[in-house]
Amino acid sequence: MNDLPVDSLKLDSQLCFKLYAASRAVIRAYKPMLDQLGLTYPQYLAMLVLWEWQETAPEQPTVKALGERLLLDSGTLTPLLKRLEQLQLVLRRRSTRDEREVHLSLTSEGLALREQVGPIKARLLCDSGVDLDRLSELRDGLDHLLGQVKAAL
Repeated sequence: MNDLPVDSLKLDSQLCFKLYAASRAVIRAYKPMLDQLGLTYPQYLAMLVLWEWQETAPEQPTVKALGERLLLDSGTLTPLLKRLEQLQLVLRRRSTRDEREVHLSLTSEGLALREQVGPIKARLLCDSGVDLDRLSELRDGLDHLLGQVKAAL
């Protein structure tokens, strides 16, 4: 029959459930900060990448490159970016060389928003009482797991 231990099919034994529950809890913890910024969590992730690109931009700062970085498809990304553009944080421009490419840049408001994030996020981490070294180890472990899972697909 099946050689799986009975406990392996319990919800609390599932890594996928623990990752899902932890992700939801972290996003919920971020919500008050994001509400102050007027952003949803996916919009915040997009802004993080765009701020990162201010320092080290890819050759083509496009919607496609952002989707690859965030592991999101264009169907998910397009409405998100449209909203960021309506908030006057992001500019989307079609490439003059290839109109299928949409280039992204931050507005001055989008750049200024970054300055608000640091103090709010620092307060969030302090208030949570999370051990920063432990968080770093966890992030590194999740990076490794993500790499292995992506390689297996």
